[in-house]
Amino acid sequence: MTTGTFDAVVVGGGPAGATAATDLARAGRHVLLLDREGRIKPCGGAIPPRLITDFAIPEELLVARVTAARIVSPSAREAAMPVTEGGFVGMVDREHFDAWLRDRAVEAGAERRAGTFVRIEREDGATIVRYRPKGARPDAPLAALRTRAVIGADGALSAVGRQCVPGADATPFVFAYHEIVRAPCDAPAARYDGARCEVHYRGTLSPDFYAWIFPHGATVSVGTGSARKGFDLKDAVRELRALAGLDHVATIRREGAPIPLRPLRRWDDGRNVVLAGDAAGVVAPASGEGIYYAMLGGRFAADAVDEFLATGNARALAAARRRFMRLHGPVFWMLGLMQSYWYGNDARRERFVSICRDPDVQSLTWDAYMNKELVKARPLAHLRIFLKNLAHLTGLVPAWAREPAA
Repeated sequence: MTTGTFDAVVVGGGPAGATAATDLARAGRHVLLLDREGRIKPCGGAIPPRLITDFAIPEELLVARVTAARIVSPSAREAAMPVTEGGFVGMVDREHFDAWLRDRAVEAGAERRAGTFVRIEREDGATIVRYRPKGARPDAPLAALRTRAVIGADGALSAVGRQCVPGADATPFVFAYHEIVRAPCDAPAARYDGARCEVHYRGTLSPDFYAWIFPHGATVSVGTGSARKGFDLKDAVRELRALAGLDHVATIRREGAPIPLRPLRRWDDGRNVVLAGDAAGVVAPASGEGIYYAMLGGRFAADAVDEFLATGNARALAAARRRFMRLHGPVFWMLGLMQSYWYGNDARRERFVSICRDPDVQSLTWDAYMNKELVKARPLAHLRIFLKNLAHLTGLVPAWAREPAA
């Protein structure tokens, strides 16, 4: 039974899907947001000021303001990275952040239904989205939505993408796992700081990625990720909690999910389907950052669908990927190279953390993260970083330069 006709159906109510639905509704399109509900993605929850500004995120959604990072090497040497010029990184809890984004889509005019996407069918030139409503019996008939376009924002293992977009089933993944725990009220300041993120590079915590401790106000996200099959993520988080003195605090919830390692080569099917967010693979290599890129990808997908609806030209859908890669493709490429080399073993991780102590590296890293742009205005700083990286790569950095500053 068909239960509605829409200009667009957005499958998935995370940051990408909720943003796409909001933008399409604001553009006057009849849009439906189909979301499974109750699914919380494992995520450190960091959002840069650029996201807060571009997507009008209210202050009350920030559960913490991070003003520094602590980078920890395999040998427990540290690099302190204070945020430059009094800035901060906002922290959100995905359980509440995603729900707020979905509510905003409804306020903008999108219709919302709870259910699980099953498949897309083509009937007499029409596109039908089949889904199982939440709470429906397994043997109950599927519900159906008639639509002119579909945005697949249903996560890294996107059912929309795997059905409709060539190559969507070949994306490599990091598998992430985290535990949300109570923030300690008795921890020494040197071990836990509610205004500081911690990133740990150690093979026992992750053989090819990193582990993290991110403050969320009254709670803390403690997690890790790896693409290596057989690596025990739960054991790694248990070890990290013990190292950080967080093994005694209460665990609120546990979550795990795959995170894509690179953008797909194609985001649309050439007809009327386009992907966004994790479904399109837009998670930054090396850092694993995804919220900003998901929301931007959702916005670009909405723009592309709006153009398609106005013109009927399916080539408009390819603009979503083209716009995104023009802006962020160079950063993703550079971060991918960095991850493949520096995360390769503990000896390289040790050198990588020593590089993070460099003031030029810290300044340019924060500038690029906060503003989501490659910093090109300081060529001498880039040259110095290049030469220092070359020295580390060739092993020419003296031992004293790898020690933390006093």
